[in-house]
Amino acid sequence: MRMTDLIVKKRDGESLSKKEIQFIIKGYVQGDIPDYQMSAWAMAVYFRGMSLEETAELTLAMANSGDQLDLSAIGGRFVDKHSTGGVGDKATLLIGPMVAACGVPVAKMSGRGLGHTGGTIDKLSSIPGFRVELTQEEFLTQVKKIGLSVIAQTGNLVPADKKLYALRDVTGTVSSIPLIASSVMSKKIAAGAQGIVLDVKYGSGAFMKTVEDARILARTMVDIGKALGRQTIAVLSNMNQPLGRAVGNSLEVLEVADALQGKGPDDLMKVCLELGAWMLVAGDSVPNVGAGKKCLLHSIESGAAWNKFLAFLTEQGGDAQAVMDRRLKLAPWNLPILAHQSGYVRPFDAQKVGVLAMTLGAGRTTKDSPIDLGTGVLLVKKAGEWVEAGEPLLQLYGSDKEKLAEGLLLAKDLVSVGNEAPELPSLIEEVIQ
Repeated sequence: MRMTDLIVKKRDGESLSKKEIQFIIKGYVQGDIPDYQMSAWAMAVYFRGMSLEETAELTLAMANSGDQLDLSAIGGRFVDKHSTGGVGDKATLLIGPMVAACGVPVAKMSGRGLGHTGGTIDKLSSIPGFRVELTQEEFLTQVKKIGLSVIAQTGNLVPADKKLYALRDVTGTVSSIPLIASSVMSKKIAAGAQGIVLDVKYGSGAFMKTVEDARILARTMVDIGKALGRQTIAVLSNMNQPLGRAVGNSLEVLEVADALQGKGPDDLMKVCLELGAWMLVAGDSVPNVGAGKKCLLHSIESGAAWNKFLAFLTEQGGDAQAVMDRRLKLAPWNLPILAHQSGYVRPFDAQKVGVLAMTLGAGRTTKDSPIDLGTGVLLVKKAGEWVEAGEPLLQLYGSDKEKLAEGLLLAKDLVSVGNEAPELPSLIEEVIQ
């Protein structure tokens, strides 16, 4: 086979065979296929698309390009959860302890954030002493012991995706649904998941801007999962507004701590209960979503989820007491944005909130950019809530005066107040399975 022929074949809208897809992925990982040819192929896929069979074969070829985890030693049915990314999305840190407290083990690999969306590993890094990297043996031992571990992705897990994603990022092919779907699902397959729950977000703060695009992506990933023998469930959730009130790493961990003690924002709790309940269903722990939500709520009311979270932090070297005492590092300057009049807070643009937090130092423009874990934005008032003139709408946390000044300009254009309460859309659009 020649890569040139396969580029032309896809350019002309023809389907690629299993052997041809395996040839492409193996050749690219080994360095036999150069970036310029892979870029041409990715662009052909972007315009011509792929059939379900092609996308499933691409997913499997990518999953088989590196290490794969064997989770059989944990016992039971292993369920993984993935979010397509959003502003203020700290769901994994909340769902993990709740689901584990309900008897379904959570052994999860997560990533760092890029752009205006935050990463779970960055949030965990704001906890003093917490180890985001464990050996596979340590990882599995911890899950067997307490039912929960979250670590950074291993160096050789799905190397094909790492190479291809970096290429897509600079060639205008990120938003190809077959390439997104195979990227997400290859990592879930390689991580050993038997059941997969996907939080597919849409709106201004998500990569999928419309519910229609999110629905197509969700259906594609669910069909891939079925084709590869994995139970896959996709929840479509609205990301036009930030999830919860905190956007920024230390700030979000503190919000998770509040939520696990029964003081979580309504929107964050609703999304987490929905996703967590489907994880329990996929894990054969409960008969239906209603029973799953009941178990999750009990885990919070009883204190079991909070205790599980503290045990999780301690097992991975984190200072659980620092979280309990709210002693996480926060930026030295705290600047309130005040309402100029009384009224109802109008909806925020979630992407602009994410860009604001990134400007303050909470996000990164490249995968290697440093971030300031103590910076971010606190939404003191959320869309639809009443605010009195002179009360704070936002709190900006910054360590750099120039970045704080730039953030102040962004924040002033972000917030507004009206005389009528805005109509807010449903958080959960639908469930696809």
